Amino acid sequence: MIERGWDSVDFVYVIGDAYVDHPSFGHAIISRVLESHGYRVGIISQPDWKDKKSIQVFGEPRLGFLVSAGNMDSMVNHYSVSKKRRKTDAYTPGGEMGKRPDYACVVYGNLIRQTYKKTPIILGGIEASLRRLAHYDYWSDRLKRSVLLDSGADIISYGMGERSIVEIADALDAGIPVNELTYIDGTVVKIKDRDRIYDAEFLPSYEDLKADKKTYADSFYTQYLNTDAFNGKRLAEPYSDHLFVVQNPPSKPLSVSEMDDVYSLPYTRTYHPSYEAKGGIPAISEIRFSLISNRGCFGGCSFCALTFHQGRIVQVRSHESLLKEAEIITKEKDFKGYIHDVGGPTANFRHPSCKKQTEHGVCRNRQCLFPKPCGNLDADHSDYVSLLKKLRELPGIKKVFIRSGIRFDYLLADRKRDFLKELCQYHVSGQLKVAPEHVARPVLSLMGKPEHSVYEKFTEEFYKMNAKIGKKQYLVPYLMSSHPGSTLKEAVELAEYCRDLGYMPEQVQDFYPTPSTLSTCMYYTGLDPRTGQKVYVPKNPHEKAMQRALIQYRNPELYDLVLEALKGAGRMDLVGFGPKCLIRPRRSNEKQFSGTRTDKAPRPRKKKKTIRNIHKKSEAIL
Repeated sequence: MIERGWDSVDFVYVIGDAYVDHPSFGHAIISRVLESHGYRVGIISQPDWKDKKSIQVFGEPRLGFLVSAGNMDSMVNHYSVSKKRRKTDAYTPGGEMGKRPDYACVVYGNLIRQTYKKTPIILGGIEASLRRLAHYDYWSDRLKRSVLLDSGADIISYGMGERSIVEIADALDAGIPVNELTYIDGTVVKIKDRDRIYDAEFLPSYEDLKADKKTYADSFYTQYLNTDAFNGKRLAEPYSDHLFVVQNPPSKPLSVSEMDDVYSLPYTRTYHPSYEAKGGIPAISEIRFSLISNRGCFGGCSFCALTFHQGRIVQVRSHESLLKEAEIITKEKDFKGYIHDVGGPTANFRHPSCKKQTEHGVCRNRQCLFPKPCGNLDADHSDYVSLLKKLRELPGIKKVFIRSGIRFDYLLADRKRDFLKELCQYHVSGQLKVAPEHVARPVLSLMGKPEHSVYEKFTEEFYKMNAKIGKKQYLVPYLMSSHPGSTLKEAVELAEYCRDLGYMPEQVQDFYPTPSTLSTCMYYTGLDPRTGQKVYVPKNPHEKAMQRALIQYRNPELYDLVLEALKGAGRMDLVGFGPKCLIRPRRSNEKQFSGTRTDKAPRPRKKKKTIRNIHKKSEAIL
């Protein structure tokens, strides 16, 4: 501040992450965007939430406090799906855990309000964005109010926020009281007088939502249908006769030039130098040499919150913008010649799914890819292929990898196979990670994923293409256990797929009910909000452990769980010595607890299966 000649700041930005001035971090984008519009922003990173003096270091800001929990929901950051405390925090210096509170937005908001009674507080970031209306909270196992109410804040800037934060700043700078800012797209506000709410669809009250899960499922689906910037309605959620939380329609997508402007701001592209003594910020290692080429996703996976946060309309940067950033990366001292990723939520989405979206928005009650690709889908990878070629040709770049998710059903919908060839020839480092998630039709349907035959088709074409270009490269599938709809029967079906593939994943993604996803709504209500039909939900920790163990059935430590699961599923035909069996029966003199073998027990094979051997077998199967 002294160097810049500032005697005060316009905004104090309180964040739960360490300060990293890189465009992969939301706080960096928002602070740089505000700076580009002439506002002074002071950042307080990971304040001591037990000491209110920690948020007073800049004094009272002229316009308001900005509050974000960070790049992740603080509860996901702190706890595994089994609700066990994580040991490290990748967004904290040295990976140290415990530098931010649980429910960080609420804690920071109340900490500020203890001292600054009237100063505007604006919440942002993914935690606030996905908790903007009444939501199921997995960690407390209850329906919670809008985070706007519990935090003491005045307004939420939800979604990506570049448009709404500037509108908020300009309005406050013009002297408009924060309680009058009820009209800005991409915001959620509190209104006490029902007569001031115009052109809105009223949701059930919070008390009604708590009383009936069917009511909540219906309300959530109404929210889901109104996540589009072009056709989304204003929504009002009553909390009493004199308190309403109002969600304004989402902000309009950024144009290509606007995206370019955001990513051309003068980021230092690294963490604050004060963190060097503790070894820096672990999270930067994955993104430092990566390029964000798009945002938004029309994939529509039920377990993903992108529909609520970034929306379904894909927004992209120009080739020139990405090439310029790539050139900057090549000049960084630690750059070894490898671009780690060129992508976003889904790497191979480089334009809206159809031409009408930029004028009329996405279809309210239809998906672009599920249950099968829409007839209007514009499946074309030519722009992405052209971009990748240009990046490969830049001086100093040896290899450009793609590590963001590849939507394989979209790839197959493109009749040309140019991208598949380019992908296999230039952008895979031996293994390509893809996400079929499951194989059972009932589970895939609830996930919003294509039928398993589509993944098998992609697998076939992937290996054919690698054979054609003379490469040995392999697919590594991501699989998910315990998603709503998965009984032991479906879990066994997934285990049989792993058996036939000769593949046992080292890690299995157990379904994690995070705020504002269709799957989380299913988990809480036992209903599919799209149809109102009942859904089986595996909630018992022991059953979830059995479903997870089935996928890793070869692990001797999981023998008891696998055996119990097979008994429960009525599939004891899979216990035996035949080639289709998952486990062998115990001998009479073998000890009856997990992970223990006698001298006469069958021993594991000495030769360790490598990914290469596993995929040789998968090629033979195909």
